[in-house]
Amino acid sequence: MTTDLHGPLSAYAERLHATIGDRHHVASPLGAWLLLALSAAAADPDPAVVPDSTAGSGPAADALAEALGTDLRGAAEVARALLDAPHPLVASATALWHRPGQNLDGTAGWRAALPATTEVGALPDQAGLDAWAREHTDGLIETFPLKVSPDVVFALASALATRISWAEPFEVADARTLGPGSTWARDLRRVLRSPGHGHRCAIVTTARAGDVIMHTAPAQTADGTGLVVLSVAAAPHVPPADVLAAAYHLSSGVVDGAEPAGRRSLFDLPLGDAPLWTIREEQVRTRARDGREERHSAVLPCWSARSDHDLTAESLGFPAATGALARALGQPAQGFEARQVAMARYDRYGFEAAAVTGMFGTVSLPPEGVARIAELRFGHPYAVVAIATDTRTHGPDGQAGGARGSSWHGVPVFSAWVAEPEDLSGA
Repeated sequence: MTTDLHGPLSAYAERLHATIGDRHHVASPLGAWLLLALSAAAADPDPAVVPDSTAGSGPAADALAEALGTDLRGAAEVARALLDAPHPLVASATALWHRPGQNLDGTAGWRAALPATTEVGALPDQAGLDAWAREHTDGLIETFPLKVSPDVVFALASALATRISWAEPFEVADARTLGPGSTWARDLRRVLRSPGHGHRCAIVTTARAGDVIMHTAPAQTADGTGLVVLSVAAAPHVPPADVLAAAYHLSSGVVDGAEPAGRRSLFDLPLGDAPLWTIREEQVRTRARDGREERHSAVLPCWSARSDHDLTAESLGFPAATGALARALGQPAQGFEARQVAMARYDRYGFEAAAVTGMFGTVSLPPEGVARIAELRFGHPYAVVAIATDTRTHGPDGQAGGARGSSWHGVPVFSAWVAEPEDLSGA
């Protein structure tokens, strides 16, 4: 399942980061991709659940599949696998909300194709949306990325969050170890240095970014599950899009502990300073077969980011997702909104990150008119009648199963005239 998702998610991440640009930011391509995948369940439901569905055809479905990078049914299956069996270190939640009073009788089939953990219900107010974001990110995200208004007819949301401690915390180094060419070396006082064991470092040649340096810091639980945070840097002139693409490419192998393809031997590189590293040589005791041992360490800064991203670019798939979902819900959505808020913090002892992604389907509000609203006041004596109801059917002999209604049905049982009201007591 990881292999199936990695390619489509890498391609989606490249498009998402390209729309954000080069500024300092954090995002969750997975959080946005999951919302599209939930829409895919509506656009192409399982025929075993909705046998006569033709929802998977048409321009909106084709555009949605293109954005997802895979077929709609496969994307929906991946989303169910991720959300219904969440990772112990990554909290996840999704929701589909609609305006109260909408007739959704025809949607039961494809809604059954959604992940079992997806919350389905009436659209909350703004306070409810904000509370949902806080609850499902452990307070890391305090407000929902969109503001609800009367023209919103349905909403889709995802939340992802993690808060981990490193298996081996970083050591501390002087910021000048970042190198004479680094402006950060002048602006900072102390940075992080990888510990003597537990973290992994390498110099790797990549297709998109040339030679890069990589560092991984792991967090691990007693049951063998974990989370690895990979950092990748290229030469300063390499475009951020290429560095991010290289990082996603390298990420496919780091969780298995395999040596990355294109790893450079330190003995094939010259001694001295380069823009990304310094290589020195010293005499050591070693058990290496050829007597040549390679050791790596890394220095990198702490960092944090809070970002708010507009997801309305057509390449990100939300116009198509809105069309597919509106069709499945039978709602006349004429527009949409889509945003993501994200945060992350990386320091000596651990890493935390969260993202909430939201999509609204909207309609134009009707023109203004006049409404008459009545409040009925029982402020003087009035009558009360209590009437029995019984809609069960009975046979001619009084036994159930016939066509005649119960004798009790429609019978007034109690009646009253209220002329002496009492004050409300209690809370």
